[in-house]
Amino acid sequence: MSRIGRLPVNLPAGVTVTVSPDNVVSVKGPLGTLSQKVDSDIKVEVGTHTDVHTQKEIPAVLVSRPTNQPRHRSLHGLYRALINNMVIGVSKGYEIKQELVGVGFKAEVKGNILEMSLGYSHDTYLMLPPEVTATAVTEKKGNPIVTLKSIDKQLVGQVAAKLRSLRKPEPYKGKGIKFVGEQLRRKAGKSAGAK
Repeated sequence: MSRIGRLPVNLPAGVTVTVSPDNVVSVKGPLGTLSQKVDSDIKVEVGTHTDVHTQKEIPAVLVSRPTNQPRHRSLHGLYRALINNMVIGVSKGYEIKQELVGVGFKAEVKGNILEMSLGYSHDTYLMLPPEVTATAVTEKKGNPIVTLKSIDKQLVGQVAAKLRSLRKPEPYKGKGIKFVGEQLRRKAGKSAGAK
């Protein structure tokens, strides 16, 4: 992880990073603000570094570790990756698309509640956290697609995993909730009375 940890996190225009004395990193950008508590052994500083291609000084966040202990090496890469995710989140945001595959499967967003028909005898409801926004689109002769958006990569991933767990894709017909572009491992059904 130390190869990742050594890389500087470039700050795009409009993104500012502050590090408090108790090692809390706050990232503010056009889409919102995120903060992350960093282990006291890991040093985070906002500075500049020279871009390889343009040879210009650009603002960046630099993460360093005190020793080469395995614990420090793993934390080094972890916190650099978390800060990078926060910078991308507040500047571009994260989006996950999921497809509801099945006859009669429906999805509708009402406020912060996602209402779905997933082939059960009852409708399924999923309450979304305020940081996550969802949209549901059903095109003609197509499966409903639910799009989740947030600035927090971890949170949007957790919500997507929770949504998928409501009806996991089964291996025979592929019915269920799957990520758009996900390749499912399919099984052959029963063969008719081979003798």
